[in-house]
Amino acid sequence: MDSLTQIILGAACGEIVLGKKIGNKALLFGAIGGTIPDLDVFIGKLLYNNEIQAMAFHRGFMHSIFFSILGAFLFGWLSYQLYNTGVRKETTTLKNWILLFFWAIFTHPILDSFTPYGTQLFAPITNYRIAFNTISVADPLYTLPFLICMIAVLFIKRTSTKRMQWTKAGIYISSCYLIFTIGNKIFINTVFKKSYEKANINYNRFTAQPTILNNILWYAVAETENEYHFTFYSLLDKSETANNIITIHKNHNLIGMTAPNLQTLSWFSNGYFNIYKRDKTGTYKYVDLRYPPLNPDDVKTSVFNFTVFHKNNEWDILPFMGKAPKKEDFKLFLARIKGIN
Repeated sequence: MDSLTQIILGAACGEIVLGKKIGNKALLFGAIGGTIPDLDVFIGKLLYNNEIQAMAFHRGFMHSIFFSILGAFLFGWLSYQLYNTGVRKETTTLKNWILLFFWAIFTHPILDSFTPYGTQLFAPITNYRIAFNTISVADPLYTLPFLICMIAVLFIKRTSTKRMQWTKAGIYISSCYLIFTIGNKIFINTVFKKSYEKANINYNRFTAQPTILNNILWYAVAETENEYHFTFYSLLDKSETANNIITIHKNHNLIGMTAPNLQTLSWFSNGYFNIYKRDKTGTYKYVDLRYPPLNPDDVKTSVFNFTVFHKNNEWDILPFMGKAPKKEDFKLFLARIKGIN
């Protein structure tokens, strides 16, 4: 999920493990631990000159269970050595620090696994990505109540039991919301299955996930041999099915997709993508269809797309910039959340 959410979750882990002993410093170290896995974004750019390879490195080994264990010992030992000096000597133990970093690092990829992006929990044994698709990569209803609880902790004395009460409240509230998203996902899957059956679309597979910043409006894309069929459904819709299904061609044959880097790009999108030619010769627009277009009626408004090009005997992409959406498209997105009568 987004960086703020991971910082809050990491801070909560720090408070639970060491809050009674070191107070607000526990939140700081927990927040640092919760941020560590996402440093793979910067490390990937240092390790690889190719943007596709660097992007594939994200949510890989540094988001794995193995790294959670390794990182816990490494950062726990380092923090203990730095902290356990002077008047602070013997106020904490090495075990405390290892546990703090384990939970702060470990909970990061676990939470990420509920988003559509996917997480390689079992790297380096396998590059299979766990993606439960129940919650958006940024969801205020998960983050804000948790944030309020952790801000309250900052102003409570280290020895007060209220610190733990507020911390647990944040964890319980956010966890209950996460459970709600799981139930929501199960229900929404049945809606989309009925929708495709009603439209006589014999799909090979489909995927469904919530749209950005909410768990009300959901998006699905179904795959047939040569096409994708995408649609939206809001919990506020009056109909029991999604009735506006848009068909788009795969266009995979435009560049073949057999080169190693293109195979990696396809793996990254879990095979849900289509391609368009760009105006500039030799460049293509690659749209990751796991993520919905902002305008529910126009797939080309998908925020998650790349410019693909061939250079130095290999395929590469321009760095993802994430341009701000058009106001018109954003208004259509908000209107679609409110449902169709």
